[in-house]
Amino acid sequence: MAVMAGKVALVTGSGRGIGREIALNLAQSGAKVVVNDLGAAVDGDGGDLGPADQVVKEIKDAGGDAVANGDNVSEPQGAANMIAQALDSFGRLDAVINVAGILRDKMFHKMEQEHWQAVIDVHLTGSYNVARAAIEHMKERGSGALVHFTSTSGLNGNIGQANYAAAKMGIVGLSRVIALEGQRYGVRSNCIAPFAWTRMIESIPIQSKEMAKAFDHMKQYETAAHIAPVATYLVSGEADEVNGQVFGVRGNEIYLMSQPRPIRTIHNAAGWTPEKLGEMLVPTMKSSFVDTLPTGQFFDWPAI
Repeated sequence: MAVMAGKVALVTGSGRGIGREIALNLAQSGAKVVVNDLGAAVDGDGGDLGPADQVVKEIKDAGGDAVANGDNVSEPQGAANMIAQALDSFGRLDAVINVAGILRDKMFHKMEQEHWQAVIDVHLTGSYNVARAAIEHMKERGSGALVHFTSTSGLNGNIGQANYAAAKMGIVGLSRVIALEGQRYGVRSNCIAPFAWTRMIESIPIQSKEMAKAFDHMKQYETAAHIAPVATYLVSGEADEVNGQVFGVRGNEIYLMSQPRPIRTIHNAAGWTPEKLGEMLVPTMKSSFVDTLPTGQFFDWPAI
């Protein structure tokens, strides 16, 4: 039997890119799918239900079942509408996958409030809104699974993406708490940090021959289709023992990402002064300091 047979999933931002591939994969795995997408541009402007309708058509043409939804994840009522549509259309909701996102990249010293807020509203607040709207139903049923999309731009940092990084790191904390609180009710929550060629990546200006070469490789070997089965697995019964984790997915590689834990300590029975810290902290801890390198420096081998 297909791993999602008889189950219902909501995928935000699923009219294109990673979300689209996840929606299609879920349907191929037996799920009925609520395909949410505003149909907006990469920066969040505009709107068109066409992409969501097209994904629904593809699912139905392949023998599956799906409905389109054009609500905005950044609005609490929009999130509530998505859950209501899932329940009205299919009678239940087993899985939520939060993919919807936008980019408003700027160097931090040039970033205006609107650039900051727009990205936080869609990524972090949007993930909260949809998860919050779904959690009561899942809790009452005693089962459910959520997958949220983080990024190595949040886990490791990336130049020009302070807003995006803050939102994506916040999503890790959100998912962790949902996992901790939800486990007693049979509700799981995990994160995926994807590497894939999408409209968002395509919008980044190419600044060197090396960057162009890396992008060409990404188009071929790091696709949205590589991400989809991992997301489907994480919301299926096959992953019942997986909760509170962060996975990186790049091509055919899957990483279990570290999460913050203490790695070194110093102690002074007499207490600390700035001067005493100046004597001891750097000599003791510097060898364990995390480098201030952007995310690309940590994945410098090609995906295959």
